[in-house]
Amino acid sequence: MQNHHAPFFPAQQWDIFCRVIDNFGDMGVCWRLACALAARGQQVRLWTDDASALAWMAPQGCTGVQVRAWGSAFLPDERPSDVWVEAFGCEIAPDFIATSVSQSSARGQKPSWINLEYLSAERYVERCHALPSPVQQGPAAGWTKWFFYPGFTPATGGLLRESDLLQRQADFDVAAWRSAQPRAADATSTTPPNARWVSLFCYEPVALPALLAQCAQATTATRLLVTPGRATAATQAIGHEKSNQIANQPLSGNTNLLSISYLPAVTQAEFDEMLWACDVNFVRGEDSLVRALWAGKPLVWQIYPQTDNAHHAKLQAFLDWLQAPVSLRQFHAVWNGLIDAPLPELSAATLQEWSDCIGAARARLLTQSDLLSQLMGFCSRER
Repeated sequence: MQNHHAPFFPAQQWDIFCRVIDNFGDMGVCWRLACALAARGQQVRLWTDDASALAWMAPQGCTGVQVRAWGSAFLPDERPSDVWVEAFGCEIAPDFIATSVSQSSARGQKPSWINLEYLSAERYVERCHALPSPVQQGPAAGWTKWFFYPGFTPATGGLLRESDLLQRQADFDVAAWRSAQPRAADATSTTPPNARWVSLFCYEPVALPALLAQCAQATTATRLLVTPGRATAATQAIGHEKSNQIANQPLSGNTNLLSISYLPAVTQAEFDEMLWACDVNFVRGEDSLVRALWAGKPLVWQIYPQTDNAHHAKLQAFLDWLQAPVSLRQFHAVWNGLIDAPLPELSAATLQEWSDCIGAARARLLTQSDLLSQLMGFCSRER
């Protein structure tokens, strides 16, 4: 297992650029990267066109990380860049590049220029990782960008993983966390000790009504933790009454074993703890998928839907890498709307099968170098 002790690199000035498309995903990845860099003694400027999500995602900020408005100018006597990270295909403002080119000429050192791509398990990632992309025009014509692809195999850039992650997980008290949670608004009593805890972070999956109906009619109680935003809106739009109609079984008395908690926005650390504390995690996008893998619990991923259905191949590639059993593939296909079929039952045997699968995948990932160690090593060699 690698990265118990992160390798040492001299302190450098990193500039990360983030144009927000989805407050949760784009900013989530960039903030984790910025904080991980700061934890290893690096100085970071995070340039973004929308920092509003940081008000709840990271209200305390992070020592060593400055958040800067997209397009704002360098401050007087500001340290020149050593590394540029363009996240998810955003392009650095020409004025920023021009200023940096001038600084680089004066100091005789160009910054390493990284194009940090989206996460995928598709085969092209291994082929394209760490390839150069010569800059043909603009103030930095003649310079080189480098493609850096996160991924799930040793031939990719790896996944973000903090140096202290495993220790924090080992020290985490699941029972204490659950006991500290307020009673669900619709619960008439405390959550039973044998209840199944489920987190829900999703868009608007077509199978959500079926999931609620299944939980309401199951023999095991379910405590459903619904994250704010689209997941809450989608769940509240369905409601218990409609989910019971779908199950074709009216509820009465204690038949309904589903209790729902609508959560407030939480910090990234608190989100991670929720994943560690739950028995099943429904996640979406990129950042929460990675965090759910590190949690090591059964997970269901709602991939970001694309109009040309390109996400279908991306989902299948992930399930192939995961070595997902048939039950997990079937659930993902229904949850993501790839097929029109009944939602498979979340039985104890099924969840154990999923747990074994995710645990094995997590173990494989832990033998690989994490994304930040690889990125820092790459930039050190490239310079």
